[in-house]
Amino acid sequence: MKTFLSIGTGPGIGFATAQRFAREGFRVILSARNLEKTHKLAGLLNAMGYVAQVRAVDASNATNIAELIADVESEHGPLDVLHYNAANIRQATLADQPSDTFSSDLAVNIGGALAAAKAAMPQMITRGNGTILLTGGGFGVAPHPDYLSLSLGKAGIRALSMALFEPSKARGVHVASVTVATFVEPNSAEAVGVAEAFWTLHSQPKESWTAEVTYAG
Repeated sequence: MKTFLSIGTGPGIGFATAQRFAREGFRVILSARNLEKTHKLAGLLNAMGYVAQVRAVDASNATNIAELIADVESEHGPLDVLHYNAANIRQATLADQPSDTFSSDLAVNIGGALAAAKAAMPQMITRGNGTILLTGGGFGVAPHPDYLSLSLGKAGIRALSMALFEPSKARGVHVASVTVATFVEPNSAEAVGVAEAFWTLHSQPKESWTAEVTYAG
């Protein structure tokens, strides 16, 4: 059975994307800091007849992310798909945001994605196959002054996927992001649409791989 690991699984995009891959026969592993909420999401998938497991992860901690991926690989083998979906969504301007929160926000919004890609890539390269999916955002293209740390993080997500795309493709690994240019609520058509965009990226034949698609609702 193929393995899909979601880092930063929430009830919107994270859950919908895990469900989309579960429909295709993947074992899905959901991870987040709040185990109670994550177990509830996994329970919904299990009730649908899918195979869903739960792990704890602090997406601001690169060591914790590496340990999570190593643990999953030890149990299930190399990841087939990694989805990085974690983000601190803070509404604050430059003047309003406490200085000490910029670093913690960026540690989740982009640092965790970099750590996850670094940890998952070696096994995927060894096998010559794998997909790394990143949840981007419209603020990464059109930054919003009221969501400054999120805008910086999503710009970083876009840059990461673009920078890794060609060298990773040459080694059999597809790195790509969905730039989500709309608000997404749990159990919404938008969540399902973003999940479908991620599945489309994963399903592309290698000669048609792309680094980014935009979902505008």
